[in-house]
Amino acid sequence: MIFVTGPLFAGKREYIRTALGWTEEELAQRAVWDVQDLAAGQAEDLEVLAQTLAHHEVVIATEVGGGVVPVSAHQRQSREAAGRLACLLAQRAEVVVRVCCGLPQVLKGEQP
Repeated sequence: MIFVTGPLFAGKREYIRTALGWTEEELAQRAVWDVQDLAAGQAEDLEVLAQTLAHHEVVIATEVGGGVVPVSAHQRQSREAAGRLACLLAQRAEVVVRVCCGLPQVLKGEQP
């Protein structure tokens, strides 16, 4: 599995489409994105969620830990769960890439 992460609107999907030579349709069939949203409310089941997501060829998550810390306890818990899920996915991934400003930085493995 290839795990791609980075800030919102940083070019994560475009990067993976270009790197793997996929069309939009192939991306929709073979990848899953916005997985950070799935972590909210599933703090106890993150291991199971990570294992399920790891069956996709590509998993894309938006980094949500930067910026102002939310006042709401629920939003803080959701952010923490998203960060923990990203860690679990990075552990399971063969390749981890962080994309910022459209520029890929390979953190683990070899660039796809």
